[in-house]
Amino acid sequence: MNQTTPETPICLPKVALVGRPNVGKSTLLNRLCGSRIAIVEPTAGVTRDRVSVPARLDNPDGPRWIEVVDTGGVGIVDRDDLGKDVESQVSAALDSAELVLFLLDARDGLTPLDHRVAQLLRGVSVPVIVVANKCEHEDSGWEARGFHALGVGETILNISAQNGNGMSALIELLWERFPEAPAQRPVSPEDSMLLAIVGRRNAGKSTLTNFLAEEERMIVSEIPGTTRDAVDVRFQRDGTNFVVIDTAGVRKKSKHADAIEFFGESRSRRTVRRAKVVVLLFDVTQPLSAIEKTLARYATLHYKPVVLAANKWDLVEDRAPEEFRKYLDAQLPGLSRAPIAFLSAKEGEGARELLDLALELHVQAEQRVSTGELNRVLAKALESRGPSARGQRARLKYATQAGVHPPTFVLFVNDRKLIGKDHLRYIENRIRTAFPFPEVPVRIVLRDKNDPPEEQSNRK
Repeated sequence: MNQTTPETPICLPKVALVGRPNVGKSTLLNRLCGSRIAIVEPTAGVTRDRVSVPARLDNPDGPRWIEVVDTGGVGIVDRDDLGKDVESQVSAALDSAELVLFLLDARDGLTPLDHRVAQLLRGVSVPVIVVANKCEHEDSGWEARGFHALGVGETILNISAQNGNGMSALIELLWERFPEAPAQRPVSPEDSMLLAIVGRRNAGKSTLTNFLAEEERMIVSEIPGTTRDAVDVRFQRDGTNFVVIDTAGVRKKSKHADAIEFFGESRSRRTVRRAKVVVLLFDVTQPLSAIEKTLARYATLHYKPVVLAANKWDLVEDRAPEEFRKYLDAQLPGLSRAPIAFLSAKEGEGARELLDLALELHVQAEQRVSTGELNRVLAKALESRGPSARGQRARLKYATQAGVHPPTFVLFVNDRKLIGKDHLRYIENRIRTAFPFPEVPVRIVLRDKNDPPEEQSNRK
């Protein structure tokens, strides 16, 4: 078994999924990974960037891990004219792959685009397996036999990625193909610094992701809405494992062009929930819109640390950073404590500082404080407040830190109705002053004798 440390990420064998548009590559990725990672939609050409995800291959002799790379369809013709960019991403996937799965549609049979893909694959130096997808019925195999005419591939496997038919044979083939693949789980996003980059369309999210990863992982275009999936990009800096999630740009719901944009935005929101730190990226040459404000509220609602990333700052000539900070505080009042990074994603200026800020927030959100000191600080905080209008005073019975990310504190008091919003904000500020949480959200949960017994048991 491979021995690794947190500073040494496991290198997984890469398997590239290649084919023309709409043959089921994203469905197969989701099936192999056991999760709905890639957007699946009947429209051809949904996938554009490389979507790379670890997959576990189960076997009675033990599991093995590989990395599956979904690619855009070769020969894609879409409304944004990004076919060449998509095929550049396909070529990059082939360059790094140790095995290629060439997907074909058994329902449609051979098409001119399939011949084009076959010609491309004749030039690769790694093995190719032909996978005839959409074989939901026994007679589908007859059509698949015609795929031998392509003259590529060691063998042909008939599967249905949607229904799971033939998947056991494919998994067994992959398991046998990689005897040196690690049996242990690779560094997961939960064990890494998970950084979500969100913002409106064309704010520079993919450009920033490429610079941080030091490779062209994402298609960059002047066309708004180029990125559709939420794509995990893994890299390492100074011994820290990062997973940066580039997301589809957000725009007003009334302007969604199709289901692809709707699902892309939905996954952007899920990415915020997954993240340990959120980077809210915006173009400083444009005024903040309702989109940035909505994303800010969503991150705040889920207690996520946020770095405000002011992109294209190099184009600003008549504005001081202090003045711009005041503007942000007025527009995004819920993020007045969030640090700001001034950068040019295109040139890479400020990107390193942004990573440092994100790491700093991550460290803050992971901090734990001693129960004794917490109770001393909060007891004083409650005693210093005057009695309520009814002449009663809130008293702390016990307090404990229940979790991190976000730092969560459970306070057992005599009557939580005596603690209003202003009082709660005062307690939060006292926690921030006394403990190392100056820039991250803090969650406070109040408990009293009127709570159900199962909730009161949290005190133990």
